[in-house]
Amino acid sequence: MAEKRVKIWYDKEGDFLEVTFEQRAGSFRETANPHVMEKVDEEGNVIGFSVMRVSALHDTPLEVAL
Repeated sequence: MAEKRVKIWYDKEGDFLEVTFEQRAGSFRETANPHVMEKVDEEGNVIGFSVMRVSALHDTPLEVAL
């Protein structure tokens, strides 16, 4: 069984966190939460997500359906 790897990148200056499940081409689209964008491939499969304004989330847990 192949090992699954997740890439996590945080940009402190941009206050932006990106998590990628699969390293392939995709585009971002909005979710129900204004802080979160999901990254999808050409077929609409979720391959990651991004969180904007991470520092604003210190008091409340973040929950969103992808």
